[in-house]
Amino acid sequence: MSAIHGIYIIQIMQMVCDIDIVQPFGMGRQGIELGRSHSNRPSSKAFNCYRINGNCQMYEVLDDTAAQIILAIESGDSIRRVAQHLHTPYETVRQAVNRLEDAGYVTYDDGLSVVDERVRDAALELIAASAGVGPPSIEEAYVIPQFGDWPFAFTRIDAVYVWTQGGYQVGRNPNDYPLFLAVRERDVDAWEAFFESFDLPTAVERQLREELDGPLQIVLEPRPSLDIEDVEGYPVIPRAETIEYMRENYAQFQSALAMLDRMYEDLDLGVTYRETERAQP
Repeated sequence: MSAIHGIYIIQIMQMVCDIDIVQPFGMGRQGIELGRSHSNRPSSKAFNCYRINGNCQMYEVLDDTAAQIILAIESGDSIRRVAQHLHTPYETVRQAVNRLEDAGYVTYDDGLSVVDERVRDAALELIAASAGVGPPSIEEAYVIPQFGDWPFAFTRIDAVYVWTQGGYQVGRNPNDYPLFLAVRERDVDAWEAFFESFDLPTAVERQLREELDGPLQIVLEPRPSLDIEDVEGYPVIPRAETIEYMRENYAQFQSALAMLDRMYEDLDLGVTYRETERAQP
């Protein structure tokens, strides 16, 4: 997400974590401590800051990367698995996990776990607030659904994108970019509220670009149940279903079908494709 600098990030942390700013201490370092919530619930966690040119920047404890890691962790996950889900370099995730573990927000005992759901709630609100300041990029939009509490799978052209491991991305206009997610029918309202917190428009039918404020939109495909597979950390509809969708739209996906045929040895789609040379002017 976009970086949040200076006093603004302090205000966000006050909003989402009920924090109090304490006086500077030791070598010019400042601290931000979690204070009591409105229910007088005590907490002793601290967010350390350095003063830089009169501003206070968060010291790598609950920055965007750390917040995303907290949200991505499923109990028992390895660091490598979290890195795969976030599509973030392993070393970046490892260093952030070490900081979170030192701060007491996560534990690593035969796998990662978050110590308190309140930490997860605060991380989600921080990421959502950050999205309000700087809209998510396309890459970030692919990660955001994994922060939700309900199952989903990429479908339609996004399933093609996932199964080709990013190899097929033809015809996607970055200025008009829908993401297609298959979700359970009973979770539609919850998903709509979730994406609303990130200022991402959501509907069950693709909306016209001129009706939207930004390029991104989420198109939900409600289903009675989901059959989900995992490809490089992306939840996606089954390959056979994706191929069926591609065959139904053969003119658009002929090259992608040929790509799949080359990628997976167990397929024999009988599709060949060669780019037509451009006509010379």
